[in-house]
Amino acid sequence: METAKNAAKSVQSEDSQFKSGHQVPIQHMDQPSLQSDMKGPKPVDTEIPTEDGGYQTYKAAGKLKGKKAIITGGDSGIGRAVAIMFAMEGADSIIAYLPEEQKDAEDTKAQVEKYNGKCYLFPTDISKMENCKKLVDEALEKMGAINILVNNAAYQNMINGIAELSEDQWLKTFNTNIHPYFYLSKYSLAHMKSGDTIINCASVNAYIGRPDLLDYTSSKGAIVSFTRGLHNQQIPYGIRVNAVCPGPVWTPLIPSTMKSYAMDQFSATPMGRPGQPSEMATCFVFLASQDSSMISGQSLHPNGGVVVNS
Repeated sequence: METAKNAAKSVQSEDSQFKSGHQVPIQHMDQPSLQSDMKGPKPVDTEIPTEDGGYQTYKAAGKLKGKKAIITGGDSGIGRAVAIMFAMEGADSIIAYLPEEQKDAEDTKAQVEKYNGKCYLFPTDISKMENCKKLVDEALEKMGAINILVNNAAYQNMINGIAELSEDQWLKTFNTNIHPYFYLSKYSLAHMKSGDTIINCASVNAYIGRPDLLDYTSSKGAIVSFTRGLHNQQIPYGIRVNAVCPGPVWTPLIPSTMKSYAMDQFSATPMGRPGQPSEMATCFVFLASQDSSMISGQSLHPNGGVVVNS
């Protein structure tokens, strides 16, 4: 108990900028960005904000005991928090990430192992179809089953107008943000059974239509539709498919892709602050567990209070 309290105090101290004015530090990083290189407060993986402005460690209840998960983009940000929280709930995972993100992936693995979970590392570029097939094969070899597929990896780059948005960037965004969701779902479903789940990471931007992220916003809209269509295909077999649509979240993607003026607006949610990866991960735990047994084809909206037509 004392260790948990000390950890919460440490996080609260590091994260003070979020509580006093809810501002994030203006910093710029090259892509792909590493969580270990972020300046100022680090993303929070396992602590949940409390009503008094502090934090408390997430309380697990064995909801995913014995489950095996694939998590893309599991080296940092939301994917890392999901891998750690899944481990806290009893699941093992294999995480996919770009080879240049190896340091962050090893950090994730170490955090998972603190909670007695297994975390297998698979560096690869999932924008390529053949690598998605290899990931599924590796998951089966290492874990023996696939009960949960978390499609999370994403790419974004701010461009103000469609005239400046290159065709190459448009293709890269869709090759990263939606095509692997199809490949991995197709290959994983061949080995999934009733009670298993697929969770796709979409975005609030699919609902608000952010103008300076046209390609990213469009790809996230495709994910919402993909989720609904795949749900209708798979629910007769007892496999649930849902999405999580985060609002602004403090991850390495933000300082590496957002311009300074956009960073100034980053905290502009009704709650007055960006979210933490831990606050997104609880949604993934919920959708992966039997707590959400009556939910499929739906989207959860941890977006800081933005009202959307879901």
